[in-house]
Amino acid sequence: MLSPLRLARLLPQSRSPSKALLSSFNIAQMSTDSPITSKRVFPPLYQSSGDASSDRLAFFHILEKLKTQKRTGWVNHHVPGPESISDHMYRMSVLAMCTSDPDLDVPKCVMMAVVHDLAEAQVGDIAPQEGIPKAEKRRLEAEAMHNFVHEMLHDSPAAQRIEALWKTPSQEYEKGDSKEAKFVKDLDRFEMACQASEYERNHAVETLQPFFDSSLPFLRHPEVQEWGQALADERRKTQNQQSNPSPS
Repeated sequence: MLSPLRLARLLPQSRSPSKALLSSFNIAQMSTDSPITSKRVFPPLYQSSGDASSDRLAFFHILEKLKTQKRTGWVNHHVPGPESISDHMYRMSVLAMCTSDPDLDVPKCVMMAVVHDLAEAQVGDIAPQEGIPKAEKRRLEAEAMHNFVHEMLHDSPAAQRIEALWKTPSQEYEKGDSKEAKFVKDLDRFEMACQASEYERNHAVETLQPFFDSSLPFLRHPEVQEWGQALADERRKTQNQQSNPSPS
């Protein structure tokens, strides 16, 4: 299953940083709204030019992919104008600031939300339905972050801050070790359910129940559980109104 992916990664890398970066924008073609029906092809990793200014700009430019790449789950469910990866992370960040929990390190939560999908600028939003094992997905994302930090940002103090923010919290995020990691994981789930509810309401998309089933029942933080219950109640009320419209 993995051989096509490995083959893609063995493609010759351009010696010209500008061409390598251009390839990273063109090969994957993940910014469309078309469902992903074939195996994902990963763009080549960026190669440093040796010029810190040029390489830093390359990092700034690749961040644009977070703004243009659509979230795979919505694309595959034919949602009109689906959100981007950065749309998702932005609302998570604001949600983190809305907590009233005095035991949470809120700035840390906000920063975790901002960077938790950063590697997707390189590898895209890999969905479970694509058949890529979790271990391989983690490897690809770690490789992308290493490339950002060392080839683009030259292991600068800023790069080290980003790496530390992504690496350790991402491990906590996966394992759920810290209260901040558990909270941010809940925000990830809640934000997805919130977005699904909005797509149901605004676009009458009727195939989004799996997004609720895989999110709201697994919320663990008491406050986010309250938010989830309020969202479920709102959704139920909207569904009842749609099923039993008031006579004109």
